[in-house]
Amino acid sequence: MTPEAKARQDIEQRLIEAGWVIQDYQDIDLGAARGVAVREYPTATGPADYVLFIDRAPVGIIEAKRAESGENITVAEDQTLRYATAPLKWRGLMTPLPFLFESTGAIIRFTDARDPAPRSREVFHFFRPEQLAHWLAAPDTLRRRLASTLPALPTARLRECQVAAVGGLERSLAHNRPRALAHMATGSGKTFTAITAVYRLLKFARARRILFLVDTRNLGTQAHQEFMAYTPPDDARKFTELYNVQRLSSSTIDPQAQVVISTIQRLYSVLSGEPLDASAEDISLNELQQMPQQAKRVRYNAAVPIETFDFIIIDECHRSIYNVWKQVLDYFDAFLIGLTATPDKRTFGFFNENIVAEYTYEQSVADGVNVGYDVYEIETEVTKKGAELKAKEWVDHRERQTRKRRWAQTEEDQAYTGKELDRSVVNPSQIRRVIEAMKTAVETQIFPNRKETPKTLIFAKTDSHADDIIQCLREVYAQGNAFCKKVTYKAEDDPDSTLASFRNDHYPRIAVTVDMIATGTDVKPLEILLFMRDVRSRGYYEQMKGRGVRSLDCDGLKRVSNSADSAKTRFVLIDAVGVERSLKTDSRPLERKPGIPLKDLLQGVAIGHRDDDTLLSLANRLVRLAKQLDDKARARVETVSGGVSVADLGKGLIAALNPDRIIEDALATAEARGITRSEDTLTAGEIAAARAARVAAACTPFDRPELREAIESARREHEQLIDHINLDQVTFAGYGEQAEAQARKAIQGFADYIAQHKDEIAALAFFYQQPYQRRALTFEMIEELHDRLGRPPLMLTTERLWSAYARVKTSQVKGADARRQLTDLIALVRFAIGLDSELRPFREQVDKRFQEWIFRHNAQRATAFTPEQTDWLRLMKEHIAASCSIGRGDFDYAEFADKGGLQKVWGVFGPALDGLMDEMNRELVA
Repeated sequence: MTPEAKARQDIEQRLIEAGWVIQDYQDIDLGAARGVAVREYPTATGPADYVLFIDRAPVGIIEAKRAESGENITVAEDQTLRYATAPLKWRGLMTPLPFLFESTGAIIRFTDARDPAPRSREVFHFFRPEQLAHWLAAPDTLRRRLASTLPALPTARLRECQVAAVGGLERSLAHNRPRALAHMATGSGKTFTAITAVYRLLKFARARRILFLVDTRNLGTQAHQEFMAYTPPDDARKFTELYNVQRLSSSTIDPQAQVVISTIQRLYSVLSGEPLDASAEDISLNELQQMPQQAKRVRYNAAVPIETFDFIIIDECHRSIYNVWKQVLDYFDAFLIGLTATPDKRTFGFFNENIVAEYTYEQSVADGVNVGYDVYEIETEVTKKGAELKAKEWVDHRERQTRKRRWAQTEEDQAYTGKELDRSVVNPSQIRRVIEAMKTAVETQIFPNRKETPKTLIFAKTDSHADDIIQCLREVYAQGNAFCKKVTYKAEDDPDSTLASFRNDHYPRIAVTVDMIATGTDVKPLEILLFMRDVRSRGYYEQMKGRGVRSLDCDGLKRVSNSADSAKTRFVLIDAVGVERSLKTDSRPLERKPGIPLKDLLQGVAIGHRDDDTLLSLANRLVRLAKQLDDKARARVETVSGGVSVADLGKGLIAALNPDRIIEDALATAEARGITRSEDTLTAGEIAAARAARVAAACTPFDRPELREAIESARREHEQLIDHINLDQVTFAGYGEQAEAQARKAIQGFADYIAQHKDEIAALAFFYQQPYQRRALTFEMIEELHDRLGRPPLMLTTERLWSAYARVKTSQVKGADARRQLTDLIALVRFAIGLDSELRPFREQVDKRFQEWIFRHNAQRATAFTPEQTDWLRLMKEHIAASCSIGRGDFDYAEFADKGGLQKVWGVFGPALDGLMDEMNRELVA
């Protein structure tokens, strides 16, 4: 058989598999099937190798070439186009045929002439006739729709990095780039970003079906939940109400599904015909790729043709997609979109260096999306040096799988290294010492004020190692089974439910895993990662560290760790095996000088310390401090800094050290001086000068002493020194002369302050200006006054002032034992300036005035209130007692909304409502 004949045989075999009928020109019967491929069909420029007919109409050309022509097959594109534009015999002149193929049988290239700037691409197989008919029936092609301007992206619910990623991807698709990579830090919302892009591709680009590839079954479940929870910005319905989403659990793809979630392992099984092992989808590909496996070629499957998906989104597209699994990505004729936090050179190469978004871990920390981390090291003698078992020693021998033990003597001397621990040798004492050291460190140094163990994840070497760790944890912490759980694929408990409890419930406090939650799985409350296994892969290590980086607000953290007193601002990586030193990781801790106080870092930068360690440590402290401060403290710093926030000051330092930006500045400077430079020809001096200029600009704000003092003052107000050294004892119980003197001093300071600032502070002006102002005393006024009183040197709180009056003017103070509210400051002001002869809680005063006010109304028949109106007025009175005033907008609060809100109360009072509210605001407060 000649090479040409062999190529045609392979081509025709593939056409038949795709559902085409092959005919000779002399035996043509276009009614034999919907899709007919006719050999040697005559055209005005000679016979075409194959002309494709659908529903009796010519639609395409196949130019056949022998296999040896594979590397030069693109040179045949002009020949294919000539046949496609030439009149066909018996057909006369007609529009060019749109579907153009060149093939050697082994290689197939395809061009859709209707695309903008038509560009050929290699495809795994021929398309089915039904697919080409579907494309012909559409008014335009997918690539033409992508090239047109999509509607503007709504940005209200998106972070800046997500907006950049979606925008970059859509620009890439508009230019018909087949592969795109979004490099986004763990925790920055890659899946949410991907779903946003999927929604826009389905709705505006009219994509038929999109594949969302995940690493493990567990991550498929998590992705499915995120699709179900997603609400588009332009539609009140959930994503799954608008589009069908299938989580693939068999070999059958739902023809109605517009999004299919699957592991790459399952699709490989479907396409290769290789049975899927029951646990294959439960093991991360980072681990699975190291297992010996007999690679089997992916073959064409008519039930899952190559046109099944328009787009494939590869979540966590780490290095594992480049071996046997890559066949799945080669099979489908689809755009490939990669999402990863840990790209390497192969990742960039696979995606043709088309990086549509780049958002690093350091940037995510600076933006407050993620938290920074500190490294705490634990080293033991056996971990470092190993040990030796002498011959004839009586020790336990345990089978690895069954864990069945036998008591026997060792046969010979056996030395083992730290790396052999928990594989060939188990040393319970080593595990115990590490766990004890972790417990002590967490309770005394890392989180000394926590009452419960922070949520902790331990990475074990094997499933057996995880069991040993679990037993040791329960003994060292003297806790029951619920305290710590194993989250591996071999765990007896359902791993999904255990993981859900670890994420959302109080117990378990500690989870031990091998690889199940090493990548992708979201556990925001995690604050401790303990590594009891080393990791060879840099990318995999970064993924594992990523389990701890996610930020969490105070309420979210307190839901599972009740004694937490602030938002999650960091996590701590406890390294018990030297994993941090054994790798050069892509992201290092921003904190380089943990022992130097913030004020010294600020001072050091001011006097000229500009090394990376100092600047990154200061940046880390500022970003962390920004999360801890309340709005008022942040505003005070911004007043001094000229509007620059604490977080932005830290971000500026990180940005100044960005090596890419330094190179760009150095090149721009050289160009401005008329010097031609490239990145490779820049001198060390030019790069250093560019760095110095960027750093100087970022450090300029810290030259101002008042800014340094404002930052340090904000830190002092937030933090307290806990003195564990100087022990105290009770020497007296009761009020003494010194206590009364302090109380009198506080009262005098309060009186002097309100007298001095009566015209400056709105709340004080309200009381001093008589007759009463005809505007309401607002809660914001009281908050402002409370904030000013609480600053140095007064440091007066409502609680402290009330206690001081109770000590000095006992007979005039009522409700001294009641719980204080912020509005009690109104009562304090009125008492201090002589408007009231008794100091009573503000709520009591409001209650008394309300009774007097409503009695006056009811005494006049014309203004008497009905029982329903009285009930509403009591609710309004309670709101005034807590918030100083009431207005229409307040009826959205739950206590009103549950009873019908503004619409209902308007129906009860009618147009008189606004007047009644104004009257109550005056009568009950002033």
